[in-house]
Amino acid sequence: MRTSDIFDLLRDGRPRTRAQLADETGMARSTIAARVDVLMRLGLVAPSGGARSTGGRPPSLFALNPAARVVVGMDVGATHAIAAVTDLGGTVLGERQAALDIADGPEVVLGWVVSVIGELLADAKRPEADLVAVGIGLPGPVEHSTGRPMNPPIMPGWDRYDVPGHVQRTYPVPVLIDNDVNIMALGERGAYLPDVDDLIFIKVATGIGAGIISGSRLQRGAQGTAGDLGHVRVGTGDGVVCRCGNEGCLEAVAAGPALVSALTAKGLAVASTGGVVELVRGGDASAVQEVRRAGRDIGEVVATLVNVMNPSVVVIGGRLADAGEHLLAGIREIVYQRSLPLATEHLQIVASRAGAQAGVLGAATMAVEHVLSPEAIEAASAGVG
Repeated sequence: MRTSDIFDLLRDGRPRTRAQLADETGMARSTIAARVDVLMRLGLVAPSGGARSTGGRPPSLFALNPAARVVVGMDVGATHAIAAVTDLGGTVLGERQAALDIADGPEVVLGWVVSVIGELLADAKRPEADLVAVGIGLPGPVEHSTGRPMNPPIMPGWDRYDVPGHVQRTYPVPVLIDNDVNIMALGERGAYLPDVDDLIFIKVATGIGAGIISGSRLQRGAQGTAGDLGHVRVGTGDGVVCRCGNEGCLEAVAAGPALVSALTAKGLAVASTGGVVELVRGGDASAVQEVRRAGRDIGEVVATLVNVMNPSVVVIGGRLADAGEHLLAGIREIVYQRSLPLATEHLQIVASRAGAQAGVLGAATMAVEHVLSPEAIEAASAGVG
């Protein structure tokens, strides 16, 4: 059994003695002592008081030391960015927000990213040496293995740009990149649904996409495009041309801009997805009707996804989700009507609880999971003499 296996037991936060670790693993106490010593020298494990004595000096307890290192998570959207520094347990130690246009290009946006990392470390009073990873979510397709955006439709100048390399010029640590919906799924699960192994997070905003967690693992697909629900054809989309060039896409009839167009055509003064949400909250009947219709269109695609993936929970997030129960009601109506009864018997369709924080929490989670992975723990252990 490896050092990482011992660490994996201690990650649950429950303190254990060397004897308890030996009982749980079947390893000799001398081997356990050596493994724990390595983890303590790495700073990842620390003493945690003493256990009850059965005679003589009480045995020492050991547990994960979340304060040992920090990571920075970034949620970079089309027109905004949120960044946070957290410890290894996910506790937020500092946060920054900014209005930022992704269309300004990688040099400008990543210049902000690099500068804000330094500000966050200073706020948290942590030296640069404590930073062990950075996680970044971007609003477009990403090749996760390289961290390079791939033909992102709203990110001019970003195609195949070496995002990790840019950040690593200043901070030579692992830099993990993923699309925004994937990190939102990670953030929602980590903060509010840690015991849910099968979850789908659907973001409904300017576009529509899904982050899929199956068997506790985020599913990115072969080219990183898993969950691109916005370009699935729906029955109500006949004759409606999508920005992707195809006709009848879900995004073209149910995303924020589509609702803005529909309401404008009815004579309402609305210019953004946020404006649609305000009308719904104000009780405007036309806005409520359009949002509920959008929910039914989304539900048509989600119903198929539920039959295929069989999740326990479907979480609805993104700016349009702020419209509340009207959007959820439309989705639920069609999902429960068209999905298999067995697939929906215990299915929950709920609004995001993490809200605007889902992305930044997920980016930090992605960074922490990389740093604390068995491969990373073994590599770090090998360097401890």
